[in-house]
Order: sequence, then structure tokens, then C-alpha cells
Amino acid sequence: MKKAPEKIQTDKSSKRPGILTNILRILALLAVIAITVYIYSIRDSVDELAAYGYPGVFLVALMANATVFLPAPGVAVVFAMGSIFNPLGVALAAGSGGAFGELSGYLAGFSGQAVVERTDIYERINPWVQKYGGWAILVLSAIPNPFFDVAGVAAGIAKMPLRKFLFACWIGQTIKMALFAYAGLYSLDWLVN
Repeated sequence: MKKAPEKIQTDKSSKRPGILTNILRILALLAVIAITVYIYSIRDSVDELAAYGYPGVFLVALMANATVFLPAPGVAVVFAMGSIFNPLGVALAAGSGGAFGELSGYLAGFSGQAVVERTDIYERINPWVQKYGGWAILVLSAIPNPFFDVAGVAAGIAKMPLRKFLFACWIGQTIKMALFAYAGLYSLDWLVN
């Protein structure tokens, strides 16, 4: 006689997030929406922040990267500031601001309410983030591409540790911003001479 398979008891309460987690997710999503709307509304005056030197470059990069899926003028300012200030200092300021700005995409994914989960680009990027983790974030943030927000969302959905995400993103952003800052230095010098 065959025995019937035993039913495995699962504790459903351990799989469901708690009320505090849900509140944090909702707050994170609302913060991302508010930041995006605010930065998009002031996008024309962002260039004025560059007049404040490295802190201005940091703020421009922070705001340019905090918008989720809406363009903001970040690398153009880094390009121009690279010819005025030390390009390495510009890259470090912009890379730091850019990494913190990318937290908006990460928080959108962490909130669990990400709109991109069923898009083709998400389906292509998510396996990379799942398989390579921080390395995928580093590479995707180092190359200029419009899809990094999706990678940040994927990292948030995957619950990548925040430190790991920030560190990989900072390295990648700093590499990218260094390229733009040094390009600004050498191209503007070349045009003037």
C-alpha cells in the first residue's frame, strides 16, 4: 500500500512582511515620487548649483540621479566643471552625489511597488543583478545608459544590502563622472587653444 504524501506545514506569517515593513515600503515609494516630482519641477535651475564648487557638483549629481526615469542635466554640468575645477575632485563629488541619488531607484524597488517589474528591460537587467550582484551595479552605473534606474530598482527588489549597492554604485558613478570631467577638461582646453 502506498502512503499518501504528508502535508508540509508552512508558517505563512513568516513569509509575509510585517506592518512596519509595509509602512516603510509605502513611505519609500512616496519619497521617491516626491523627490522625482520636485527635481523635475526645478530642472531648469539646477545648473546654478554648480556655482557653489564641489558641493554644488555633488548636489547637481544627487538631483540628476534621484529622478527615476525622468532626465535631469547632470553629466553636462560635470563635463563643464571638469574644465574649471580639478577633474578628480569633480568626479569624486559627482560620483558621491550620483550614488546617493540612485537610492531613489533602489527604494522604489525595495518598496515592492516597482512599476518596471513587467517590462522587457527589467527582464533583461534583473538576471544580471541577481547573478552578479554588486558587480552588475558597478558596471551598469559606470557606463552612461538610460537604464540604470531599472538596475537600481532590480537591486531594491532583490533586497541587495544597501551598503553593497551604495559602494558598487559609488565606484561606478565615480568612474563615469571622471570620464566626463576629464573629457571636459581636455576638450575645452583643445577648443580654446
